Amino acid sequence: MRIWVDLTNSPHVLVMRPLIEAMRADGHEVQVTARDFAQTLQLCERFAIAHTAIGRHRGGRLSSKGLGLAHRSGALARWARPRRFDVALGHGSNDVTVAAALLRIPSATAFDYEWATVQHNVNCRLVRAVVVPEAIPPERLDRYGARGKVRPYKGLKEEYYLADFEPDDAVLAELGLDRREPIVVVRTPPEVSLYHRFENPLFARVLDKVRDAQAVVLPRTPTQRAEIEALGGFTIPDRAVDAQSLIAFADLVISAGGTMNREAVALGTPVFTTFEGRPGAVDEALLREGRLLKLEDPNEITIAKRPLHDVSRIRRDPRDLVKLLLSD
Repeated sequence: MRIWVDLTNSPHVLVMRPLIEAMRADGHEVQVTARDFAQTLQLCERFAIAHTAIGRHRGGRLSSKGLGLAHRSGALARWARPRRFDVALGHGSNDVTVAAALLRIPSATAFDYEWATVQHNVNCRLVRAVVVPEAIPPERLDRYGARGKVRPYKGLKEEYYLADFEPDDAVLAELGLDRREPIVVVRTPPEVSLYHRFENPLFARVLDKVRDAQAVVLPRTPTQRAEIEALGGFTIPDRAVDAQSLIAFADLVISAGGTMNREAVALGTPVFTTFEGRPGAVDEALLREGRLLKLEDPNEITIAKRPLHDVSRIRRDPRDLVKLLLSD
């Protein structure tokens, strides 16, 4: 089978990497396209994922996103037309579902946050399969046109793509971190996401709280990087690093996003969320279970070495996701 995978954001590289490897191991021909946004292209290079770079992020305004969708989908369609793919796959990529629809290629999408309404109103209507965690009630997706298309999977997506992961302490030396002292990893808010249109004064207070610790801040955009560099007192990687190993060795993770929170949960690292948008069903479940903590006041943060212990990890087979994505 000739399979097309499109990657539009940094987390998508992590999610799709083991699926691409599994599909190729099973004899499928897989070709990858990627958008120039955040660290998507850098991560493709770090994981040696051969790809064709097509398009870039157009900005956070709805009009800009619409223009970007139209331009990139057209470019993808022109690229894919002569390649005669049997199926197109993405993790929340509207671009590939629109391009696939133009070319009448069957497509499937996956995601784990159900309130990105603009995105899902496009991709759920155009695909034949919507692959999501079983924690998301299917009826929440009906309004997007997903009725009858939902293919649920157990657990967290991070338990699938981290199944073969073992942490490498080389990242600590790369960033000049002392393993004997507490390490805090901070992820900035997704300021260009339509589902996160909130001022986040809490995040600024978090930065003040952790400034005197070994704090690694992972910005999403050049603007965020410049603002944090101006503050001073933080370690800011100048390129994509082994963030999963960094999280595994960290004593605390504080993130305004979603993927890094769940990576910390999957790897057994204490984690606070500062996300101020509407929580999705996956995070609702993690909060109920106490595996994810909601940060209301930076004074709740305790910076200390966590006890060394063996973390019991759940590892799931990425081929289970492949089967759902390729199912009719």
